[in-house]
Amino acid sequence: MSPLRLVFMGSPDFSVPVLAALLEAGHEIVCVYSQPPRPAGRGQKQKLSPVQAFAETQGLAVRTPETLKSAKDQAEFQAWQADAAVVVAYGLILPAAVIDAPRLGCWNVHASLLPRWRGAAPIQRAIMAGDTKTGVSIMKIDTGLDTGPVALRREIPLGDQTTAPDLHDALSEMGAAMMVEALAGLAAGTLHLSPQPGDGVTYAAKLSRAEGRLDWNCPAVDLERQVRALNPWPGVWFEFSGERIKVLAAAVADEAGTPGTTIDDMLGVACGAGVLRLLRVCRAGKSAQDAGTFVRGFPIPAGTKLD
Repeated sequence: MSPLRLVFMGSPDFSVPVLAALLEAGHEIVCVYSQPPRPAGRGQKQKLSPVQAFAETQGLAVRTPETLKSAKDQAEFQAWQADAAVVVAYGLILPAAVIDAPRLGCWNVHASLLPRWRGAAPIQRAIMAGDTKTGVSIMKIDTGLDTGPVALRREIPLGDQTTAPDLHDALSEMGAAMMVEALAGLAAGTLHLSPQPGDGVTYAAKLSRAEGRLDWNCPAVDLERQVRALNPWPGVWFEFSGERIKVLAAAVADEAGTPGTTIDDMLGVACGAGVLRLLRVCRAGKSAQDAGTFVRGFPIPAGTKLD
């Protein structure tokens, strides 16, 4: 394989295995672009993105612009004279001047089977929707929102126990291997592109904190998917006695009751259809506990109406 001169653009943990794989494959990473450091933790100290932290351990040049809209930032990007750019959950929209700068284009690892789940949160949306499969697409970036032609697409099954962290790690590793394969084809001139079909398009909207609240009027099956999809962030929760209680694991039971009411003393909560059994929960500032341990110290009796 002929090594390529690459700019890498990514920010979260999901992106790191891809950058590591490109280095292992022998590509020259001329610069890494990542989101700027942000205040984090109780002390609100500036924290590097996972990609920047890894890149610095590898001695790579790093840039963290707030945007890529200025002529100065675009000129600097063009000055790298990259063969290609690899983009993995970077977090900024690329202007046309950036997209057009690398001679072989900009290439994206996207965690879905495009055109399904274009957008910011494909992993979580696939789980919440009850999809039975998802995967990774290697796409050539154009000016649309994940609308470019696809070079590689691989599937992975989604089970009824799949969690967002499990899927995140599996797709990240899959995407790393696929991008190395795609770049080998790109360097050799053998990479084939297919336009995305016009049907089957869905959008994976950015997650919000408000989506973590459990709505007991919804079917239990939907709420259980919500628990698997939205932990660890934004987290899933309900309120009781003035406290916000996080739900870390749950299961669906074929029982019934008034939505939002506990049907027993072991955190079985009636929903719009079925019952959601809360298997692992956490009070604010406390450690996570299984249901049995939790109710011994913080009982929620049968017949309790939850907020």
